[in-house]
Amino acid sequence: MSEFSNSIGLLFECSWEVCNKIGGIYTVLSTKARMLKEEFGDNLIFIGPDVWTDDNPSPVFIERRTMLKSASSRAVLPHGIKIRTGRWDIPGSPSVILVDFKSVYPLLDEIFGEMWNNYKVDSLHSYGDYSEGCAFAVASAMVMKAISEYLRVDATKVVGHFNEWTTGMGLLWLKTHLPQAATVFTTHATSIGRSICGNGKPLYDYFTGYNGDQMARELNMESKHSLEKAAAHQADCFTAVSEVTARECEQLLDIRPAVVTPNGFEPKFVPKTARYNKSRQTGRRRLLDIASALTGREYADDTFIIGTSGRNEYRNKGLDVFLDSMSELGEKVNGRDVLAFVLVPAWVKEPSGALREALENGAKGVQPDYLTHRLHNEGDDQICRRIGQLEYEGRLGGEGKAKVIFIPCYLDGGDGIVNIGYYDLLPALDLTVFASYYEPWGYTPLESVAFGVPTITTDKAGFGQWVLETLSSSIVNTGVEVVERNDRDYSLTVEKIASIAASYARATEKEVSKARNSATATSLKADWRFFLTHYDDAFRIALRSAAERK
Repeated sequence: MSEFSNSIGLLFECSWEVCNKIGGIYTVLSTKARMLKEEFGDNLIFIGPDVWTDDNPSPVFIERRTMLKSASSRAVLPHGIKIRTGRWDIPGSPSVILVDFKSVYPLLDEIFGEMWNNYKVDSLHSYGDYSEGCAFAVASAMVMKAISEYLRVDATKVVGHFNEWTTGMGLLWLKTHLPQAATVFTTHATSIGRSICGNGKPLYDYFTGYNGDQMARELNMESKHSLEKAAAHQADCFTAVSEVTARECEQLLDIRPAVVTPNGFEPKFVPKTARYNKSRQTGRRRLLDIASALTGREYADDTFIIGTSGRNEYRNKGLDVFLDSMSELGEKVNGRDVLAFVLVPAWVKEPSGALREALENGAKGVQPDYLTHRLHNEGDDQICRRIGQLEYEGRLGGEGKAKVIFIPCYLDGGDGIVNIGYYDLLPALDLTVFASYYEPWGYTPLESVAFGVPTITTDKAGFGQWVLETLSSSIVNTGVEVVERNDRDYSLTVEKIASIAASYARATEKEVSKARNSATATSLKADWRFFLTHYDDAFRIALRSAAERK
């Protein structure tokens, strides 16, 4: 533990994604945990939602009732809140508290009134997951206060770190009811910025003309936006994960983050050479078998396999650009088969029974298709519609064309078709593309290069901007090629990505080896040990601000 870490008696980090994998924030927290644990020891406590049951337990939570001096049974928790204590089963094995927040729901109207009076948070127009997020956040803040008192930790040495708007109400509650504690608020993407992009509006051409409050009213985002804005302004230290997001906050939340805290990666997630090579071999064989069963043709071992993954946000995550660039790629790769995989969760109904039977029996082409799983909404799914359209136009799947296969499930190793986890499947790819339009950081390209798979991303991703600012944009030399994406030149971006991918598909064995090694080297420059100092800066600022407030 560092000298600075001794000034913090308890560091709570709160997120909806603690022990609860939903999106990229899980990766942020789980990969930085080991370095935080080394610095703060068991003074570090993660707090997440207890949304689990005996029939559906968290696969990464190891309960330890005696932890934190048996706080789960002995600490005095208000309003019937219940907690479970234990370890998060990730590198570092940090302490974690899971909070059952259901008993807080009856208090929300009173809390919403208090937050309107104190901070002008408009909860009147709330809907959807707003109340759930607020109930969890407030319960978590109550737990922070109760645990601090139970362990007899000086409140001036308590830091509460809250992630995303879903925990903002907890930050405001803690500031109101334990004002001696320091608070940090991190936005990984503003709710209103994501909504602007998700509604198909041009964010970049008109960026300086957008007003966050006005757009929140127009897009019916008033409650989430006002909560996020209040948390950003009231936090003792406000941070964002990239310069891209920092500029967005300045424009839409009317505040510049005090610290930019870029997201690093934990090298221990990457398997050693022997296991890595086995994963690559096994993963490629499985993907080739799936493609053969779906198309009725054999694919050579040297088939160029390219993929994209992440959250199912068709435009924001660049799935539109990926599919359109794949429709051009086949014409540019001479004599080499191209398979493109979309590894993006959708509304899965069930694994394809015909495909599963074909894989079990070694049959080929029993049902020409591009889907490995049946969806509830195949006719409405944007990815399905675009693949179908491109195939109908003869731009995908035909002779000399790339074949796109959509694997629409979480790759947890038990999906019924692939049955390989994402990190074990990633080495099977030759190249990845993450053509994001809106991407505050971009863990998927960072994960890709960490696993030695070169990637193409955009300048609208925080990771892409970091590469441009600190390294160079080159598949061979850094394992990363960064292309421009804006509101005007969509077709140019598509053409650029197709050209880069085609060029890499034609690369020599020596160039491929160099590119893969360069990718790994780039990921090591994004190790958390280089980036965690930014969090230390944030904690110092927060502690100083709280002391001045006292």
